[in-house]
Amino acid sequence: MRKKVSVIGAGNVGATCAHWIAAKEMADIVLVDLVEGVPQGKALDLMEAMPIEKRDVQITGSNDYAATANSDIVIITAGIPRKPGMSRDDLLQTNYKIMSDVVGKVVAASPNSILIIVSNPLDAMAQAAFKQAKFPRARVIGMAGVLDSARFRTFIAEELKVSVENVTAFVLGGHGDTMVPLPRYSTVSGVPITELMDKATIDRLVQRTRDGGAEIVKYLKTGSAYYAPSAATVEMVEAILKDKKKILPCAAYLEGEYGIHGLCVGVLCKLGAGGIEQVIQLKLTEEEAAGLKKSADAVKELCAVIGV
Repeated sequence: MRKKVSVIGAGNVGATCAHWIAAKEMADIVLVDLVEGVPQGKALDLMEAMPIEKRDVQITGSNDYAATANSDIVIITAGIPRKPGMSRDDLLQTNYKIMSDVVGKVVAASPNSILIIVSNPLDAMAQAAFKQAKFPRARVIGMAGVLDSARFRTFIAEELKVSVENVTAFVLGGHGDTMVPLPRYSTVSGVPITELMDKATIDRLVQRTRDGGAEIVKYLKTGSAYYAPSAATVEMVEAILKDKKKILPCAAYLEGEYGIHGLCVGVLCKLGAGGIEQVIQLKLTEEEAAGLKKSADAVKELCAVIGV
């Protein structure tokens, strides 16, 4: 029996998630959206590509959460996107209301599912979903670190003119201006980037990573990034569905790790069939630990505003 993944929100991020999942023949897909006809149309369009791609998956579009019943994974992308000049935090109140509504319906239909949260502001929305779903922390995961790390890897590869396949990078902390890229743990074929470029260059790439989403919003003017965010989400989906035990940076509800209690923050996680199977604790320098604390404090402020 094939696995089932439901995607809530059939906008650019949600529809592109469905596209990547279908292209990799990972699972049957249900696209859900409030707007009549949009999920149905996008699902049908994607289905009609499957004979060309030689992929056997079923893609369904619906305005009704009943179609999502018994999903293995539910990806939540629903919410309003950023506009130029808007911070992720500006989205807080509107998207919190949307998240509360969505999580209630998703949990009722798929009580054993794993939730992957993509809506912004990411860490606060993951916290809101975790509190409302009342799932174990292993089954509510925020997507941010994979995306932020991919951006950092892109910029490192461009700077050094090497294959992106040779570059690994980690970004911890909240998904926003306080994220904590870790140059010491970022490598090219095992060589730390601190050996390959000077501090000024690394600082420039770190700042560009922090501004990665805003840079794209500025270009697009009427929307935000979706190819890389959806690819990042689907890397997490694949790790879970294939029980890969893959170590990826994700937003997880921390219970004392790094001295952080009761807060969803980006850390390294081992993802497998159970969702978050382990939170990996790195040894941080004083400066890195201070950066992570500052990031966690910024997430805590947002969570306090919405009471989660």
